[in-house]
Amino acid sequence: MSKNLVIVESPAKAETISKYLGKDFDVMASYGHVRDLVPKKGAVDPEQGFAMTYQVVERNEKHVRTIIRALKKAEALYLATDPDREGEAISWHLVELLKERKALTDKAVHRVIFHEITRNAVREAIEDPRGISSEMVSAQQARRALDHLVGFNLSPLLWKKVQPGLSAGRVQSPALRMIAERELEIEAFNPREYWSIEADVSKNEQPFASRLVRYKGDKVEQFSFENEDAAREVEKTILDAAGGKLTTVSIDKKQRRRNPAAPFTTSTLQQESARKLGFNTQWTMRVAQQLYQGIELPGEGNVGLITYMRTDSVTLAEVALSEIRDTIKDRYGAENVPDEPRVFKTKAKNAQEAHEAVRPTSVARTPESLKGKLEEEQLKLYTLIWRRTMASQMVPAVFDTVAMEFSPGDTAVEAADDQHRFRANGSVLVEPGFMAVYHEGKDDSIEDDSDRLLPEVAEGDVISLDELRPEQHFTEPPPRFTEASLVKTLEEYGIGRPSTYASIIATLKNREYVEMDGKRFIPTDIGRIVNGFLTEHFTQYVDYDFTARLEDDLDEISLGKQDLVPLLEDFWKPFHDLVDDKE
Repeated sequence: MSKNLVIVESPAKAETISKYLGKDFDVMASYGHVRDLVPKKGAVDPEQGFAMTYQVVERNEKHVRTIIRALKKAEALYLATDPDREGEAISWHLVELLKERKALTDKAVHRVIFHEITRNAVREAIEDPRGISSEMVSAQQARRALDHLVGFNLSPLLWKKVQPGLSAGRVQSPALRMIAERELEIEAFNPREYWSIEADVSKNEQPFASRLVRYKGDKVEQFSFENEDAAREVEKTILDAAGGKLTTVSIDKKQRRRNPAAPFTTSTLQQESARKLGFNTQWTMRVAQQLYQGIELPGEGNVGLITYMRTDSVTLAEVALSEIRDTIKDRYGAENVPDEPRVFKTKAKNAQEAHEAVRPTSVARTPESLKGKLEEEQLKLYTLIWRRTMASQMVPAVFDTVAMEFSPGDTAVEAADDQHRFRANGSVLVEPGFMAVYHEGKDDSIEDDSDRLLPEVAEGDVISLDELRPEQHFTEPPPRFTEASLVKTLEEYGIGRPSTYASIIATLKNREYVEMDGKRFIPTDIGRIVNGFLTEHFTQYVDYDFTARLEDDLDEISLGKQDLVPLLEDFWKPFHDLVDDKE
């Protein structure tokens, strides 16, 4: 009896999907791309309307032959590759290859899309197929052609002008520029001295800290006191005025709410995974891929645990929202469920590819229930995703904040004579809300004194000035990029897309253009030389805005708003002329 043949990228995904579709379907893996550009100059021919010459990916030839054999007995072909441009292109290439080999005669071809590997999602996709999106395929081909044209024209120039074996990439080069320019900023940085005046104070032997914020009627700025002499003069003036006491002159109490962060996109998942788990971007994506494709769970077989991990969307499906809200109510109480589901706005310009945020396929499958069933890294990443998803739909955290101001001496002075002021800030977490589940990490964050606990103090209360501490500081250079902060900056500039952040970083490391000092990037000598050459001679092509605009143009192609050939023509002529000029 003939069956339907379903093609996915990986054997793990095939195994999970096969279980959901039953005996009428054979599910096989293409093992990624089946065709790619011939790896030599001329594979993209500008003289022939940018015609592209492809060849079978050698390692996957045997898989193609296996697919062709299975197809002979099948009624229809279902292409269930990933729901993004690369997935669309894999499906298109496979169909083109099967046509070439005359293996598609009288076979119906369907493209099916799902963003999570669950029984319902897979079956619904099979029941509602579509055709291959020529626009998404064109966008992927344009990206591939641009990368090929840049690589095969710039790299030989680097061999000639710098040293053999070097290479340049369309998106990696601006990323390298970021790292190299940051290093130059650090080297050029001159530390500047400044002093702060801290006061250790207490009420009823309860100590807390405050800081001088006004001196001789003027607001204290970062560089108000630039050396020790100035700081010592302030110290003497304050001590003489205070006589060991400060008087409370104002108390400002407010309630502050903090809302949860949106559920994960690819970028924010990579950033938080780096901060909280110490995973690099490639490792994060590898583990996320395992969770997406399916993990063998006792008694359940292969189960897809998270939605598709390449996304710049922060939206959640209605069915997911309902389950999340029910789970919050059961675990954390009805008071932690907002009246309405939270709606987050997607920053992505390309709505066609912006599907769902990264979330568990079912939040009812708690991290505790998966202990001992997942590998350590898998459980850590799943727990991070589960907590972030749950927190995103919870009520705000509520703080009582207080700002107290004191003047030197044991009596309140008239406003006109109120020359010096100290301030203490503090806050108390009153209702944890979402923070009971998840607290977002920060890069290179400065310690925040607003979360200190303060004793009960009333206006007019006299408190003890226990010690005055002039403290020396020096300004610091901007920090080197971590993987998290580099991904964040690339995203802010619009350079790269969810599927490319990890490969951009991997390429820079593999080419030895950067090395790691702990978790921070340093450009190598050769990385600096390559960046210097490209920045001087190919300024436009390592320009952040230019690279981001090109990404937007690719998005426009995938939406059918722009065509592939005009985009490549606009890019190619000035680029080619510049390469000729530099040779």
